[in-house]
Amino acid sequence: MSSVFEGKNISSTIVKLGVPAMLGQLATLIYNLADTYFVSLTKSADQIAAVTLCVPVLLIIMSVACVFGMGVSSVIARQLGEGKKEDSAKCLNFCLYSIALSGVLVLAAGLLVLKPAAYVIGADEGNLGYTCDYLKWIFVGAPFIMLSNGLTHSLRAVGLIKESTVGIVVGNGVNIVLDWLFIVIFHMGTAGAALATSIGFLCATVYYIGCLAREERSGNELVTLSPGSFRPTKGMVRNVVVIGIPGALITVMMSVSNIVLNNYIGIYGSDAVASYGIAYKIDMFPIMLSVGLSQGVAPLLGFYYGAGRGKRLEQAMRNSMVYGMILGGMFTVLFMVFSRGFASIFLYEEVLISQTAGFLRLLCFHAPLLGIINMVISYFQALGRAASSLAITVLRNVVLFIPGVMVLNYLWKLNGVILTQLVVEGILTVICPVMYRISSPGKLVSLKASVGEEVKIAS
Repeated sequence: MSSVFEGKNISSTIVKLGVPAMLGQLATLIYNLADTYFVSLTKSADQIAAVTLCVPVLLIIMSVACVFGMGVSSVIARQLGEGKKEDSAKCLNFCLYSIALSGVLVLAAGLLVLKPAAYVIGADEGNLGYTCDYLKWIFVGAPFIMLSNGLTHSLRAVGLIKESTVGIVVGNGVNIVLDWLFIVIFHMGTAGAALATSIGFLCATVYYIGCLAREERSGNELVTLSPGSFRPTKGMVRNVVVIGIPGALITVMMSVSNIVLNNYIGIYGSDAVASYGIAYKIDMFPIMLSVGLSQGVAPLLGFYYGAGRGKRLEQAMRNSMVYGMILGGMFTVLFMVFSRGFASIFLYEEVLISQTAGFLRLLCFHAPLLGIINMVISYFQALGRAASSLAITVLRNVVLFIPGVMVLNYLWKLNGVILTQLVVEGILTVICPVMYRISSPGKLVSLKASVGEEVKIAS
């Protein structure tokens, strides 16, 4: 499997790893848009607002899976670079069973706090019922939502890149079909959208476990599903969690910042929340593709670090950032020109279409900046430098964003709130390259190699 990472042409390797991950993120985005589109057919601003308000909760559920999925992905990639295949197999087994247990706990806790959770995320009397309907079925599906997301990262780390992407497409394809059935035919509204989402993730989970079972039967030494192999050591748990928690906190903090944002937008009414929800989901195209590129390349960075290839590590980072910036720039131009056309796909009232198009034009300027910020975050995660990735996340979603929403809302009202993300990411575009250069990738690899030699001599 390591041949995937050992290609001579770095750009070609980035494409092989990045494109499937980007397609997986694109499939996820299409399902999100399908939810919004089919709910928009109800022509109810309250139902559209409810779906928008529930997105942070769905992201938080996924983030719990990321504690294990992203942590294990980083650890496995470095272990494979060091030739430790048996340890990689144990890590994958640990990931599978830990996520399953966590999913059951989230299901129980979520159903217990259903209505209070709806109020916390910004529901009002107009959309409370719709919000609770959505949350209920999302919590019921939590174990499968978490397993699907965690195994996506894990499969990618052990070289099952195609399978990782196919699972996402299968789950989202099922979700879209069920969206149409539950919302258009059975008129289930937001409850139908959430039920379709949970069933889609269930199908993806079944597919992933089937792929792992096939690999185990074929003799893949990186895969073992037996419960008897679930024997995590303190060192394994520590290594996974140290990387996984900061990775999960990225999503949690993003969700918290979205909740704050939704509450401020909610001051201006359900129409404003609905318009922002549509604009934000359209703007998720460059966001998710950037995340896909950075996550797809992360195992490559970890492999180069584990193998002590400092120059290739730097070249992979440089090329990936350039590709990410070009991709983001293309979306900025596209959204500036066709903002009204995109808004009219989901909305019917002229006032809402104009407002959504204006929001999209304000949001889209941050797209090229994502190529730098997301790659630097993935770089630190891939190398096991959790503190650095966490520092960027805290800056992005807490230190800069929350005060930014408050200040810009005071200065420019609703448009100021919408502009906050662009201002924050403009600042981070200056900070992230500085942090990356200070880390000196070549020196890190040299230091790791010298420490390894010392340990080898001592033993």
